[in-house]
Amino acid sequence: MSLHYAHKPNYFLYAQLIVRHIQNYVQKNQNTSQLVFELNEINALFQDDFASVSVNLDGIMNIADEYKVETLSGDQKLIQHYNVDVKNAQLLIDCNPEALQSLRDGKPLIEPDATIQE
Repeated sequence: MSLHYAHKPNYFLYAQLIVRHIQNYVQKNQNTSQLVFELNEINALFQDDFASVSVNLDGIMNIADEYKVETLSGDQKLIQHYNVDVKNAQLLIDCNPEALQSLRDGKPLIEPDATIQE
């Protein structure tokens, strides 16, 4: 007997959801470059796709950390570092302060090329 999984996660869609969530968050919270999101919040963002919040989250974040923002110093990655804290059920994100400021100033996000996989 062979089981075929019908669900294939869309990593690029979820990465874009996380980055847009970060974008909305930093617009409301001007003085932070270290972000902490509860995994329950990310689960709701992914419409209760538990696999994407657990097993697939690192792959999704690998794509999300390729998003860039135009700055005076050239294009800068928005996310410098992230960590999934399983013990406390949190996603910890350190953002590039210069990229955050450009994002707050209205500079657009530069999405990674979905046809190139690293």
